[in-house]
Amino acid sequence: MGEGKLEGGLYIVATPIGNLRDITFRAADTLRDVDLIACEDTRMTGRLLAALDVDATLIAYHEHNAERSRPRLIMRMQRGESIALVSDAGTPLISDPGYKLVRACQDADILVTVLPGPSAVMAGLVLSGLPTDRFQFCGFPPSRRSARKRMLSGVAAIGATLVFFESARRLPACLADMADILGPREASVARELTKLHEE
Repeated sequence: MGEGKLEGGLYIVATPIGNLRDITFRAADTLRDVDLIACEDTRMTGRLLAALDVDATLIAYHEHNAERSRPRLIMRMQRGESIALVSDAGTPLISDPGYKLVRACQDADILVTVLPGPSAVMAGLVLSGLPTDRFQFCGFPPSRRSARKRMLSGVAAIGATLVFFESARRLPACLADMADILGPREASVARELTKLHEE
């Protein structure tokens, strides 16, 4: 059971990347206690909340509506409302536009706190067997080959484990470009992390 009314502000809540049981007690309590949950996809978050038996008000917040929605969210938090920010899976702000909302809250002197938890970046990194003392998260490489090759050339000299996100459909072409540009180095490919068919 949650602790009741939360202080007005932004609560960045990590959600499971595949296995529902990876939700933290604190995350579940916060999702239950906030005034509003801002999420990428209300259907996806709705399924998570149903599994947690949480009844909450949801609002879509994603790259296509963020510019319009952000000022309204800021206004609500300035009035004392508590808002949780979640992504479809994992830790918000990693490969999504949430950082602009965090920056806007900081500029408006609104409380921002994070509830750490599941992260595909960290799960993939620790499963890889590659060095973890230094790593660079590079996000999604561009889909166009010329742009992707430029991006890979820009990170080739980094002396750290490089972490990328890529779709299954584009993976073969991306791996070929990586082998060509990044040279002979160890690599690991992970998918379905924390799920039944994790590889």
